[in-house]
Amino acid sequence: MKPQDIIFIFFLLVLLFLRKPTLLVVAGIFCLFVSIPLFAKWIFFTAERLTWYAAAFFLFSLVIFVFRLRK
Repeated sequence: MKPQDIIFIFFLLVLLFLRKPTLLVVAGIFCLFVSIPLFAKWIFFTAERLTWYAAAFFLFSLVIFVFRLRK
């Protein structure tokens, strides 16, 4: 497990604890913005991981939003 994975898990747990889907979306957009220059510099491994992290943030925000609608 790489340090970036540990940082991602930490931030994901903190954001899931807060249960605010907008913060998860902002974190996902931030990951996408950070990955753009990395793709331009051909640093594909880290940039690809950041896009996967963004997808995970978006997915968890969607799950929280759906659970809030059901209540």
